[in-house]
Amino acid sequence: MKKVLIVDDMSFMRFALRKLLEKNEYEVIGEAKDGEEAIKKYAQYKPDIVTMDITMPKMSGIEALKDILQQDPQAKIVMVSAMGQTSYVKEALVNGAKYFIVKPFKEDKVIETLQKVSAL
Repeated sequence: MKKVLIVDDMSFMRFALRKLLEKNEYEVIGEAKDGEEAIKKYAQYKPDIVTMDITMPKMSGIEALKDILQQDPQAKIVMVSAMGQTSYVKEALVNGAKYFIVKPFKEDKVIETLQKVSAL
């Protein structure tokens, strides 16, 4: 069972992702509400995959992505954001994100993406 850390500043999004992932046999080992908390929890839990929002207080998902990849270049981070503009997608991927999912997401798209990331 793959372990996932969910990072999103909106509690209802963390809840929705948790329910979706647990239903599909992923283990949610932690949640974070901002980039700073994401970095700490990544170091603490060493998840197999991180789902990361981009726009969050204190530290953005892109900044947290860069920091986590400095700690662990093998980290598998999937950006999940309502901002589907090309510039954010490119910035996330250039900085090491494995995939990008746009909100509102569909369950099958999330699971398909996490399966692809797990295979990397």
